[in-house]
Amino acid sequence: MNATAQRPVDRWFASYSGDHQNRTNQKIHIFAVPAILWTVVALLWCIPVYGTVMKSGLWSGLAMFVAWMFYNRMSRSLGLGMLAIFITMAWLTRWLESWLGVANLFYLALGVFVVAWIAQFIGHKIEGRKPSFLTDLTYLLIGPAWVLAKFYRVMGWRY
Repeated sequence: MNATAQRPVDRWFASYSGDHQNRTNQKIHIFAVPAILWTVVALLWCIPVYGTVMKSGLWSGLAMFVAWMFYNRMSRSLGLGMLAIFITMAWLTRWLESWLGVANLFYLALGVFVVAWIAQFIGHKIEGRKPSFLTDLTYLLIGPAWVLAKFYRVMGWRY
């Protein structure tokens, strides 16, 4: 299949993979990208929604829904996988909120966010290439799908 016949998801992944050839950087991404995704979910979860029954989670839910629409449009299979990931992250975040409280959830998520981004930049230093999102912010959404697609390939699933 030539480059013009590829699906958009294949073109995104080919471009993203070009910036992630080093095995150490790839391994860092396998852990850091999902961690960053969870922190975004958790940090948005902590934004209060005054005047509603929901005290938290609304902004996070909206962001997950918009991101899920992007993934589902790229690939139904990846969309289903990302939906499962978002549901799991929402459940985990809600559980952590009930256990730690909103303030401590915020600090936990902030700490994980900082550590995961430091790991990402160390990976890219090892790689010798700048992070993909510095050329196009869409790559912030491509990263989680790229990690999921790696899992799909290991499992022998098509995306």
